[in-house]
Amino acid sequence: MRHLFLISRLKILPLVFEIDTRLTMRTPKRSILKPKTEPPQYGFKVKLNHEYPEKRTPYFKPSLRIIWELLPLVLRYIWYYLMQKITGKPIVMDYIILRTAERKYGVPIGGIGSGTIGRGFKGEFCRFQLRPNACEYNTVDANQFIVTIKDKSQRTLFQSCLSTYNKTCLSAWKSLLNPSKCSYIGLYPRAWTQYDLSNYGVLLTCRQISPVVPHNYESSCLPCAVFVWSVENVCGDDRTVTISFTFKNGTGSRADKESACSSKAFSYKSTEGVVLYHTLDKLQCSYTLAAKSVGNVNVTKCLNFDPNSTGSSVWNQLSKNGQFDQQFQNNPHIFGEIGVAIAAQVGVSSKNTQDIEMILVWDMPSIIYPAPQAKYYRYYTDKFGRENAALKIVDFAFENYEKWEENIYQWQRPVLEDEWLPDWYKSALFNELYIISDGGSVWLSMKEHEVPEKSSCDPRKKYGRFAYLEGHEYRMYNSYDVHFYASHALNKNWPILQRCIQYDLRDFVFAEVDLKMWMLYNGEITERKKPNSVPHDAGTPNESPFSLINSYPIHDVSNWRDLGSKFVLQTFRDASVEGKLDAAFIKDMYKSCNAVMQRELVYDYDDNGLIQNCGEPDQTYDTWVMVGASAYCGGLWLAAVYAMAKMAKCLSLTKDQEFYQKIFDKGVKTFNSKLWNGKYYNFDCSNNQSASIMSDQLNAQWYLGCIGEGKNYPIFPKPNVDSALRVIYKNNVLSFCGGKMGAVNGFLKGQVDKVTVQSQEVWVGVTYALAATMIQEGMFEEGFKTAGGMFKSMTEKFGLIFDTPEALYGEKYYRSLGYMRPLSIWSMHLAWEATRGSQRNSH
Repeated sequence: MRHLFLISRLKILPLVFEIDTRLTMRTPKRSILKPKTEPPQYGFKVKLNHEYPEKRTPYFKPSLRIIWELLPLVLRYIWYYLMQKITGKPIVMDYIILRTAERKYGVPIGGIGSGTIGRGFKGEFCRFQLRPNACEYNTVDANQFIVTIKDKSQRTLFQSCLSTYNKTCLSAWKSLLNPSKCSYIGLYPRAWTQYDLSNYGVLLTCRQISPVVPHNYESSCLPCAVFVWSVENVCGDDRTVTISFTFKNGTGSRADKESACSSKAFSYKSTEGVVLYHTLDKLQCSYTLAAKSVGNVNVTKCLNFDPNSTGSSVWNQLSKNGQFDQQFQNNPHIFGEIGVAIAAQVGVSSKNTQDIEMILVWDMPSIIYPAPQAKYYRYYTDKFGRENAALKIVDFAFENYEKWEENIYQWQRPVLEDEWLPDWYKSALFNELYIISDGGSVWLSMKEHEVPEKSSCDPRKKYGRFAYLEGHEYRMYNSYDVHFYASHALNKNWPILQRCIQYDLRDFVFAEVDLKMWMLYNGEITERKKPNSVPHDAGTPNESPFSLINSYPIHDVSNWRDLGSKFVLQTFRDASVEGKLDAAFIKDMYKSCNAVMQRELVYDYDDNGLIQNCGEPDQTYDTWVMVGASAYCGGLWLAAVYAMAKMAKCLSLTKDQEFYQKIFDKGVKTFNSKLWNGKYYNFDCSNNQSASIMSDQLNAQWYLGCIGEGKNYPIFPKPNVDSALRVIYKNNVLSFCGGKMGAVNGFLKGQVDKVTVQSQEVWVGVTYALAATMIQEGMFEEGFKTAGGMFKSMTEKFGLIFDTPEALYGEKYYRSLGYMRPLSIWSMHLAWEATRGSQRNSH
């Protein structure tokens, strides 16, 4: 979704490097880990010297015809961009400065909605999303793990940073690893890095655990990560091994130099550590580094080092003693930058293994949204407090991380052990889930913010408010047209958070924001949010979201044809619990659903039961024009009418049920007579575009299938569905990049439809949804091949894992990194769970 392509400039970058991602993680000769903690067989696997063969760029260059058509929009955008910059107002979607993929990311750390810190597979701490209004792509050299290995006479045999990227400062800190002998595997929310230091008598494995646990709302919100280091002595002599953990204030930005900092050491139960106090945007924040001091693990602390120095004092002290001495114990209070560290030292006898348990906690309890200011506390503060929560979180995490691992293991095991599922899928299903935490998500307490309408089913008072960004570059919360695809991941794993979003939308429907906005597509001035309409988004973190909703500046979304239908369908899906409808939930939602459906009825110009598109981009494909009845919006409308009749029946609203059933019966006949061409559904009713084969034409069938209503085929007859899927697979999939890049959005007259930019894109989330539809219909091989070719290209060739874009092109380009729509892969899992019995029986 979303692009202004004239502003882009073409950059052709060489295709370099060779890939080897089918590496197996070397496991120790003896099983030193329990099954639930061992590196899995499947996941994102690379060596630490891995490079990707194909470098892509976001600077796509459209055709001159498309440039000419978009020129008025482009000129208005340039004016808007300049005015926003001059006045200091936020630019929600920046098409001037695009993000170029850094192709280095691994599994990010942190729970859901309390900020995350990205980690590269080479060991770096990179990409900070602690401030809700900023995604900071910074790698901080001072944030490191360091290993020191001594022999039985305490002579230092080896010392190295446990990362292999090129640092720019702290020149005394050396990376002496052989990266070809070190391996990484990521399976969100955990990661494993194994270092073969057998030349020095040691095999070292780091296990990274974030508290992202399905259906666990107490732990999943926590801002922390646990690192368990398994030190195995594989030689004939004793070894003393130290793992040091260093961290500095801030996020690697210029603002770090303007922070008031202090640090203190602490000892609590069997835990030793350091707390570093600092500020982010004048808001209080702390980093806590801690280690368990159990058995023969000895923990020492460094309360102050200069992260902009050579780092020789820290490095030399560790090399000499394997621990910090008294010179590092002073408590500083400075204005500027400061680093802190802990060192956990353990003796390991020959052929034995010792674990070192460490944790990082970032406690930033409150956030303030500007314009006008609104203060929120993060959800975890409801349990752990709004002041000095870090030590409570440290204690809780050390007490519970093994339970998290057990629960994560049991959650993932049925997928990983399913012999019918392809290997790539076992990685993709869980690793695409990274965006739930790393998508700028916020999980907020509602104690100070009254829920507008109290009801017995409204979960927000207890579970707070949840929001996540459309993408790292499109900074709008809960973009509803896109969340429609992504929401299956939440509904499957954290259904209460999905309901929290839905209750927010229910209240937003009736809201009115009478501020005027200049629509960049056509230059019209319109009301920001009109009543009885579903908003595009819950606002941007650069303003005051949840009150200033609809921050999307391109189109007047009150005229969009898909938003109302998607709200009704998500309500219907969320109400469907174990095959039964939740009447209390439907009762809470029904008034809003009915209001938006009544509003959208005005688009049924012919009173034939089917709404029509307006000849402008009026749906999630916001540069691709639909005219008259369309497969995409018409199908969604009818599915929503179908859902309304079902929900009215559940509430015993007989007149409403009959009203919607009458519309549905008329609409289905109109839909199939107007759009079915004998092989597939026409894109729309235009003169020159109708024959385009749209990969997303069966979207409504897909969604009804996810709810469990698909096998009734209420809109699309079964033969039509089968035929359309075969046409899409033959053209949009197999005839595009040899079937190895997913499904191109449009295909016309034997080639990619180039009527607009979006018609020639592959939308990652749409490809997953299409694959799910195929699986629903028993086309297992076609479904997994459709999605698998795309995922393997992204991860093995382009290096876009943990940075999944909205769109890919046949060659050279991608668009909009860190996007939410690819969470639709969880609809593939719903389809597989519903049909895997028939798949197995067929063999």
